[in-house]
Amino acid sequence: MRLAVVSAWLLAGPVGLALATERPPPGASSCAGCHVEGAAMGAIDGRPAAEIAAALAEYRSGVRPASVMSRIAKGFSEEESRAIAAYLSRQRPPGPEPSQERP
Repeated sequence: MRLAVVSAWLLAGPVGLALATERPPPGASSCAGCHVEGAAMGAIDGRPAAEIAAALAEYRSGVRPASVMSRIAKGFSEEESRAIAAYLSRQRPPGPEPSQERP
């Protein structure tokens, strides 16, 4: 059963690989619904944690108005938002593997 779950995550692509290697904090997995490469809202994986946490705080306080993100951000405490931001910042954005060759 465990092998099947890990295999499914790996087949799911970069988001699946991230979930297979590090357990996300509560709420972080839902970000992938809108914020993956090619999605309408754009990818946030690999962005600086401070940037993500600041955006969540601004959505939560109403400084940065948004119909959906304001409601989502209000569901997380500042501590939870920082944990989500830290997790997302550690995820490698999708793209080609860095070359192992020296220039």
